[in-house]
Amino acid sequence: MADDPGAPEEEDDMARAMAEAMAEAGQTIEKEMPGAAPAPPSDAEQAAIDDAMAAAAADVAPPAEEKPMPDAEPAPLSTLAPQQTGEPLGNLDFILDVPLQITVTLGETRMLIKELLQLGQGSVVELEKMAGEPMDVLIGDKLVARGEVVVVNEKFGVRLTDIVSTADRIQNLNGK
Repeated sequence: MADDPGAPEEEDDMARAMAEAMAEAGQTIEKEMPGAAPAPPSDAEQAAIDDAMAAAAADVAPPAEEKPMPDAEPAPLSTLAPQQTGEPLGNLDFILDVPLQITVTLGETRMLIKELLQLGQGSVVELEKMAGEPMDVLIGDKLVARGEVVVVNEKFGVRLTDIVSTADRIQNLNGK
């Protein structure tokens, strides 16, 4: 078993050689037993630990003193009210290039899914509007005008016959 590198005799020899080398250097090895508490530090080691702790504590800034908050006062705000100056509402040039979706409604109807599935090429769908009745012109989903269908350069168009009044448009915007 002397050839076995893990033999207890060789381990003891290595431990003795290591202990002798450390003893020459002024150090000691203590065998720790499982479950045993570690040995307390020597006075010199404890002094070094205390010095390191004091140095670390000195590097930490002391807590800032709390300053009392000054009493807060509400900011003065002017009341906003519409002004009647008689002049236009300002320069609206910045919105002149905003694109809008315009829809012309020829008419509407309701039908059952069964009727919808029976539609084919050549089927006629009857609308609620009467022939000759003006078409609705919508911007978004808001009615702005009515008109009649015309053909311009082989394309359909609408000749406006009635513009919804500004008061009515504003009332429609407010959902009334």
